[in-house]
Amino acid sequence: MTATSPRLTPPADAIPPVRHPDAPAPGEPLGAHYAHCFGCGGGQPHGLHLEARAGEGVTVTAEFTVTPDHQGAPGLAHGGVLATALDETLGSLNWLLRVIAVTGRLETDFVRPVPVGTVLHLEAEVTAVHGRKIYSTAVGRIGGPEGPVAVRADALFIEVKVDHFIDNGRPEEIQAAMSDPDQVRRARAFEVNP
Repeated sequence: MTATSPRLTPPADAIPPVRHPDAPAPGEPLGAHYAHCFGCGGGQPHGLHLEARAGEGVTVTAEFTVTPDHQGAPGLAHGGVLATALDETLGSLNWLLRVIAVTGRLETDFVRPVPVGTVLHLEAEVTAVHGRKIYSTAVGRIGGPEGPVAVRADALFIEVKVDHFIDNGRPEEIQAAMSDPDQVRRARAFEVNP
């Protein structure tokens, strides 16, 4: 990014992130946190179907293919869809910290157009933690993991309790997620920003 907002600059007493000992191993797919998530869920026919993998340290990589359903200008990805891909990838980082967190702030730079049919290669990392605040950054490239940068973002996530979702989500979806007998899937349903 050309200039990060002061709100996205970690304070001097922020600490380096620490990967949780029970985090998925590097290279392991993270899977969808919720089937109906527009970013990663398989239950959204026009969603991104973003596939994230754990990286080294507190990093993730992800990919998604821009389809005609994701276009804004003719033949090009909609900027909001690209911001969603960055946000989803950044949110996946919280699985490596094993915290529930929501997006507090997201600043995005659109560097070059992303044509329909492109596979966007995303990388994200947590840069610092300060209390409940989690600072992170991401970049999206076209043409491969080492290709030219198309989009990038800095973000601030805020750690929350599961009550954040229970108190604010639609009761039907919350009840369905809470009723899932698979404890891991139930916990993951609430891991990424709503």
